[in-house]
Amino acid sequence: MKKHVTAVAAIRIALHSLGLIGIIIASLAVRFAFDFVPVEEMPELVMPFVQGLVFFIFLVVALISILGIIGAVGLLANKGWARILSIVVAAVCCLNIPIGTLAGVYTIWVLLQDETIEMFKKQAEV
Repeated sequence: MKKHVTAVAAIRIALHSLGLIGIIIASLAVRFAFDFVPVEEMPELVMPFVQGLVFFIFLVVALISILGIIGAVGLLANKGWARILSIVVAAVCCLNIPIGTLAGVYTIWVLLQDETIEMFKKQAEV
């Protein structure tokens, strides 16, 4: 199971790093797009609502990505808290169809195996 845990950590680091890169690129694209929006032709509350919604979405994705990377690094260090954090993040990532779902289901399967649980308990005792 150690190889599976290492594979899960590598997959999570790769996917969540791509998520952070995607957020940076998307934020630059949105900022560029907002330069072309004629604000004076829009109703008064539309632009602040759109900007707030975009900011909220970016914040959620960035938070999940950062927590995913922290959890994956903790898995590599065999920390018990990282197993729980990774299960929670993987469950949320299952909403990201299809790649996030595949990685999330694999992560949950690996981290809920009895052998994996025992492996992390032994590391906690040492």
